[in-house]
Amino acid sequence: MSETVVTRFAPSPTGFLHIGGARTALFNWLYARHSGGKMLLRIEDTDRERSTDEATAAILDGLKWLGLEADDEPISQYARAERHREVARELVAQGKAYHCYASQEELAEMREKARAEGRPPRYDGRWRDRDPAEAPQGVAPVVRIKAPQDGETIVRDKVQGDVRFPNKDLDDFIVLRSDGNPTYMLAVVVDDHDMGVTHIIRGDDHLTNAARQQIIYHAMGWDIPVMAHVPLIHGPDGAKLSKRHGALGVEAYRAMGYLPHALCNYLARLGWSHGDDEVMSIDDMVRWFAVEDINKGAARFDFKKLEALNGIHMRQMDSEPLLEALLTTLPHLENAGALASGMTDERKGQLLQAMPGLKDRAKTLVELADSAGFLFASRPLELDEKAASILDSDARALLADLQPKLAAATAWETEALEQIVRDYAEQTGLKLGKVAQPLRAALTGRATSPGVFDVLVVLGREESLARIGDQAAQPD
Repeated sequence: MSETVVTRFAPSPTGFLHIGGARTALFNWLYARHSGGKMLLRIEDTDRERSTDEATAAILDGLKWLGLEADDEPISQYARAERHREVARELVAQGKAYHCYASQEELAEMREKARAEGRPPRYDGRWRDRDPAEAPQGVAPVVRIKAPQDGETIVRDKVQGDVRFPNKDLDDFIVLRSDGNPTYMLAVVVDDHDMGVTHIIRGDDHLTNAARQQIIYHAMGWDIPVMAHVPLIHGPDGAKLSKRHGALGVEAYRAMGYLPHALCNYLARLGWSHGDDEVMSIDDMVRWFAVEDINKGAARFDFKKLEALNGIHMRQMDSEPLLEALLTTLPHLENAGALASGMTDERKGQLLQAMPGLKDRAKTLVELADSAGFLFASRPLELDEKAASILDSDARALLADLQPKLAAATAWETEALEQIVRDYAEQTGLKLGKVAQPLRAALTGRATSPGVFDVLVVLGREESLARIGDQAAQPD
């Protein structure tokens, strides 16, 4: 019987869930789902000065919005410190680690000497084999692992291949500080072992850590999880992704109007591919995801590609789920307060009716909310610059002429209204666009909108005629 796959996402709660962390969570979640396993969540909150409850809440909220919730309750690394100390004591008892009493002055001397000799600074192992009886009085020691001094440590990585580290470069690193607090290096190994983690998928900035962590695994006689170190995301200029490129928190992408499944699709394609498939559902990604298909090279973040992909997902959605996505996201959207206020069942019905026309012209929910604003705008409408230029005196005269013909419509339906406008254009010798343009501007206050006949139907007879009348009545 094969082993159940267990992955983990282990963020530090020192800020928001940034986009690189979101992709790491996604890859772990996809692999767990693909393999019929589970993904666990560990909050690495050992940095007590920088870790906050607000950051933890933001991470959990971000994961929930993306649909990447863990399969068990989150585990606090800080809460497990006694277990980490227990393992450190066990390593010392087995002769796999030792107490080191080197002072800060001695360590500084070691660094200076190494620098002078052109070597990387490394601890020189001076307490490695000394008799504990030589320990100075009143000095709290650190605990250092007895790292192998010859040969090499090989990290067998599913993405990077076999990565070799000369053991002389790894030195006897600290696993327990002099104040009794475990180091990150020890805590991660103990937690991953105790949580039953079988696969570690994380950024390739942890690759050197992986070599040191393997030394602890070997010392404890524990199985080493399968490793997969994923290249970091870069900005369009090829530099490591930073805030200036858009390395924002996940909540910022929600505020910019991206759909969670579209963002997941985009993040999945940053460094992983399945043939030429660009547009994927969550089910597609789960079915196709393989760690071996993650690229070795860094992926470049591109807002234009994300926006275009989001637009495709919006157009592919049925109107009802897209409306639901818009309504649940409205409180988070930039500049959508006007649409969110006073959202009645009647307004929802109008939005649903208008959705087919609205979604064809929007790439984000912000654009969707913006283009839907005309539905609930107060009369008289504020005109944008283009609409104002369209509604000159000739256009207002045209509207005054057209209004009674529309008012006489026996059925306020798309086909009937279109026929009235077409007949009017034909009678006056105008092209249809020359009639539709001022009509659109009067109805929406804009030069672009869903189809003008759809707009008439969604606004209804009374509101449509009133808006046309407002512009027709404007003095020259």
